[in-house]
Amino acid sequence: MSSAMSLQTPSSSTKEHITTIDLTPLLTTNLTASFTTANPAKIEAIKNWSTPTTSAEIRSFFGLAGYYRRFISNFSKIAVPLTALTHKGKPYEWVPEQENAFRTLKHMLCNTPILTLPDGNNDFVVYCDASNQGLGCVIMQRGKAFAYASRQLKIHEKNYTTHDLELGAVIFALKIWRHYLYGTKCVVFTDHKRLQHIFDQKELNMRQRRWAELLSDYDCEIRYHPGKANVVANALSRKDHSKSIHLRSIQTQTDI
Repeated sequence: MSSAMSLQTPSSSTKEHITTIDLTPLLTTNLTASFTTANPAKIEAIKNWSTPTTSAEIRSFFGLAGYYRRFISNFSKIAVPLTALTHKGKPYEWVPEQENAFRTLKHMLCNTPILTLPDGNNDFVVYCDASNQGLGCVIMQRGKAFAYASRQLKIHEKNYTTHDLELGAVIFALKIWRHYLYGTKCVVFTDHKRLQHIFDQKELNMRQRRWAELLSDYDCEIRYHPGKANVVANALSRKDHSKSIHLRSIQTQTDI
């Protein structure tokens, strides 16, 4: 079950809550064909979800839809207008921006791609990217993607330099996919050239030193990959919410 879910290890503050939730019905796994996709019954519930009228209803929608975020590239970016209405003290104003985000999420969730299951514990490749909107990454094995991840920037991260943001995207990927990447050789692609030489840099700030120590725990090689070629991670981190990135878009970029 853990290999199919690819869920981030919960923190101590949330672990108790998460372990009370039965996640089994959320995914349909075909072990013979080695792929996983969303449970059609749950997708039907998302398809018929009516427009939220309160912030509580938005949270309820995310409560179900959030389990499928690893199937959807750019999930957190698309959800920005909706999550904004859940902030404390934020007036609830449902405008076209929220409607478009809601409809786009429903459409993408109801047309989720089929992801492969990881086969063994080697040949992992990760593509990372950062922008002033968020962090994005995709993990692949032998040219096939099996999970996406993205998140919005925290307030203090918006003041980071480009170098620190791009390095932060790498750290983000290593942490959430530690159960795949720790103890095995992997390659991490970034569109920031300087990260290839992170261990050769003589002057590092405290944050960079801390992250460099974490990097040293992994047997990973950081390589440069131009942003235009790094298509999925680039899209995951940016604000263009109107286009969905399909698996075939990244499979053509992996013959390096």
